[in-house]
Amino acid sequence: MENVRLGIIGYGNMGTTHADNILKGKCPDIKLVAIADHKPNRLEAAKEIFGEEVNYFGNAIEMLDSGLIDACLVAVPHYDHTYFAIESMKRGIHVMVEKPAGVYTKQVEEMNEEAKKHPEVVFGMMFNQRTNCLYRKMRELIKSGDYGQIRRTNWLITNWYRPQAYYDSGDWRATWAGEGGGVLLNQCPHQLDLWQWICGMPTKVLAKVKYGKWHNIEVEDDVTAFVEYENGATGAFITTTGDGCGTNRFEVQMDKAKLVVEDGKLFLWEFEMTEQEFSATNKRPFASIPCKKIEVETDGENLQHVGVMNAFANKIMGKGELVAEGYEGINGLTISNAMHLSDFIGKEITLPIDADLYKEELMKRVKNSKRVKDTVEVFEDNTSSFGNV
Repeated sequence: MENVRLGIIGYGNMGTTHADNILKGKCPDIKLVAIADHKPNRLEAAKEIFGEEVNYFGNAIEMLDSGLIDACLVAVPHYDHTYFAIESMKRGIHVMVEKPAGVYTKQVEEMNEEAKKHPEVVFGMMFNQRTNCLYRKMRELIKSGDYGQIRRTNWLITNWYRPQAYYDSGDWRATWAGEGGGVLLNQCPHQLDLWQWICGMPTKVLAKVKYGKWHNIEVEDDVTAFVEYENGATGAFITTTGDGCGTNRFEVQMDKAKLVVEDGKLFLWEFEMTEQEFSATNKRPFASIPCKKIEVETDGENLQHVGVMNAFANKIMGKGELVAEGYEGINGLTISNAMHLSDFIGKEITLPIDADLYKEELMKRVKNSKRVKDTVEVFEDNTSSFGNV
């Protein structure tokens, strides 16, 4: 295979981002040969850029059946991620799915089961934050075992500020029927994925979720969650789109170290001995563990979307591995669904969640959802307003 012939489903914000990266030569092993979108104005916009070099389809299934593509990028609103991924797999087409993997775990389980039937298909998830050198290094240090077990994790991710105009920019945004959730489904899938990728999956989740607290929307824009891990460690995850000047701080406390990612840097507080050893041997009532603070050096690489797509092409061509396997998309979504379900029913949730109960509770809200019709479509920092075709 000389190069990977790619088709994009959904020429909205993320679809245009990936297409632009290919146009600029950032993905040398990928050739963009087709774009599908049900909105004629989007296809016209794409045609002005790519001309006759690309084939254009108003129906995504027609593109999948065309025989023109080897691989597909799914960049549509969340509910349709699994549908188009499954349709690609059934046709032997390699598929990369934008985040999140889906809206509820039951549909993602179905996608993963379909993927097992097609081992020849390369199936990836667009978890581009895994390419960030800070998080890769943090994971490496934690997984090394040099610092003992995790004792506590805290992620304060409140710099996702969005004004009301953002939510008014598309009728699918911030509705149960159109998006399936708010800050947890739209802004935070990357952090939820990184949280479990670095620290492991929790076993219990308890959350307080506020819907339309700061905006005129149906879904959540303020979340405070508490989790427990198998080893007894605890964690907190706090996020919102309502803080005018928010914070992004990820902290992990371990037996023999503390790690913090904040403001584009990774810091390590390395203890002289484990906390357990110090507590057992120290004789001074108000003593602190001797430690040294280090700004951790990394390889500096942060390839983001381009890195994920190039790894996808390399995997298809037998030259490397994916940044994130498609199967892994269910993990962060499980945590997100657990947070919602905990608030929906007012109880702590033990993982794995009851997927049927979550879908039932979600559909109650979808049934009463009111998608705003008087909106202005814009292409900005999220998936396209595509819809099932």
